Amino acid sequence: MPDQHSLSETERATQERVGHLPIDVPAMQAVLSIYRAANASRSRLTNTVLRPHDLTWTGFLVLWLLWIWERMETRKIAESVGISKATLTGVANTLVSRGLVERIPSTTDRRLVELALTPAGQALMAELYPEFNGAEATLVAGVGAQDLEVMTRALRQVVLTAEAGEA
Repeated sequence: MPDQHSLSETERATQERVGHLPIDVPAMQAVLSIYRAANASRSRLTNTVLRPHDLTWTGFLVLWLLWIWERMETRKIAESVGISKATLTGVANTLVSRGLVERIPSTTDRRLVELALTPAGQALMAELYPEFNGAEATLVAGVGAQDLEVMTRALRQVVLTAEAGEA
């Protein structure tokens, strides 16, 4: 659900609440902007592209991973998507019941299962992703090409820093 307050309202209220504290305001504003941009993008893409295909954001992320990597172990998918294995089980059950994903049991450890796209899942992603990317392009249309490149580089650095801290 998108925030019910505008960006300027949130920035003003945040400044009033924390302005007197000894904090790094530019860092706070940057991370708050990342958070709000991610939530706004997710909401827009879900409502305009995914919902008409009866997909949730999480379901799409699972399909995307399998489309890119062909097959993955369920625990790695859950980790990559940022959900619990139990949540992934529900998402996978839905995608399997729709004929988009198949479960592949491990031949060496019966506790392990991989997921892979079915031909129907492959076809859906080949149809869906250009539409999804068109909506992505719309979201960043107001950002100039040079600023988009700088933003992408900066966000990649944030991801690399976060991932290095998790290692």
